[in-house]
Amino acid sequence: MSAIPIDGEHLTLEDLHRIVFDGAAAEIPAQARERMNASRAVIERVVESGTQVYGVNTGFGKMASTRISAAEIRHLQLNLVRSHACGVGAPLSEPATRAMLALRANALAKGFSGVRPVIAETLAAMLNRGVHPVIPSQGSVGASGDLAPLAHLAQVVIGEGEAIFEGRRMPGGEAMRAAGVAPVVLEAKEGLALLNGTQAMLALLALALREAEIAVDTADVATSLSLDALRGSPAAFDARIARVRPHAGQAATARHIERLSRGSEIRESHRSPAQDRRVQDPYSLRCAPQVHGAVRDALGHVRATLTIELNSATDNPLVFADTGEVIIGGNFHGQPLAMAADHMAVSLATLGGISERRIEQMTNPQTSGLPAFLVREAGLNSGFMILQVTAAALASELKALAAPHSVDSIPTSGNQEDYVSMGMGAARRIEPMLANVRRILAIELLAACQGIDLLAPLRTGAETGKAYDRVRAISKRVDADRSLAPDIELLAREIAGGTLSALVR
Repeated sequence: MSAIPIDGEHLTLEDLHRIVFDGAAAEIPAQARERMNASRAVIERVVESGTQVYGVNTGFGKMASTRISAAEIRHLQLNLVRSHACGVGAPLSEPATRAMLALRANALAKGFSGVRPVIAETLAAMLNRGVHPVIPSQGSVGASGDLAPLAHLAQVVIGEGEAIFEGRRMPGGEAMRAAGVAPVVLEAKEGLALLNGTQAMLALLALALREAEIAVDTADVATSLSLDALRGSPAAFDARIARVRPHAGQAATARHIERLSRGSEIRESHRSPAQDRRVQDPYSLRCAPQVHGAVRDALGHVRATLTIELNSATDNPLVFADTGEVIIGGNFHGQPLAMAADHMAVSLATLGGISERRIEQMTNPQTSGLPAFLVREAGLNSGFMILQVTAAALASELKALAAPHSVDSIPTSGNQEDYVSMGMGAARRIEPMLANVRRILAIELLAACQGIDLLAPLRTGAETGKAYDRVRAISKRVDADRSLAPDIELLAREIAGGTLSALVR
């Protein structure tokens, strides 16, 4: 597998996934080292001249007016890392930690941070050799970047803190020695450059986006099966409807469901008005293109935001080697990512909510035309009754979790940081939301396949049949009550693996 160049200019989400999940090596190319050397030369001139520059020879935040002597510049950077490493809570996962390492190296390699190339190279070496800092997940308000999480990462860079290496948790210095990576002695501005940035929230969102895109594709597959179970009409997925309201996401979902539903014997059995007197299907079927499509378009916006952020310089101050200027700014502020996280959260709550409504339609005999709760001998058997209750509970949780974070702010640092993004909290809540959505979709798939079984000997179409076969390989038809909790979990894992979403890709 070829190495992925970490140059601050060309990293893609797909590259990041290859580094995180496939073990592709990260490599700092020569042109990135040249840019870092050029910006570093500006910082060294500042140190030599004694010109006062924030973060180089001053305190931080509210203490920016405090001048630091040349003899204490190294100590200043060391103190910064140590004092800011005060995160709490469960550590980030290994994939999230790997993503943070890659993303921070990439931001520094862009060449506007004033650090020596050895800083980015050390991050890449840690990544390639499997030194994963232990990074508590709580403690960032997403304003001057993800200060606490990045400080825990930086601790291991300097041989302190804790890390996981070869499956064991150990002191950071010990992990670095075992991996053959030399800790770094920080020079002027380098501690600040490691801490200022959005890479914790960006890492979580970059990994979550992949799973959210899998979820919306899986929702199209589940809807196609539910359409058959409920003997719905494919008319709502006619391409002409989307053409006169040309949202890209709506057209994509309509195209998926129309293709997946072709050749269904179930549909053919009730095509004429004499066979089926219903004029219109419920919204959870008929408006799936509009609802799933809105989710697709929102996730497309999230993807565009993350793609920009992947190759952005997000620390402060920024060093412009072409003019020799060091400019104070606010690129570390996480508002774009916090808002993207809120878009993703609303999208996931929407997917789960409409899926639960299709489950209700299938389990309710008043709307399904099928045996009550999708089981014969209802009464003696409860069938899918509690699966719908479980889906309702998960959908309700999604609504609460979807409450916006990006409009919240608690001023910090003596009111110097008086408007913060709360982007890390916004990103952290996406993982449990994804788990809920996968489980709701798993329940919908189970219910739809059960409904199709109850319509035998009529068969679903060839493409929906592939999804049906995958579900039935995990969970057999329910003829008498049994616990379906294991089936839900197994099918949720199948959804996460992307095998069902692949049917529409």
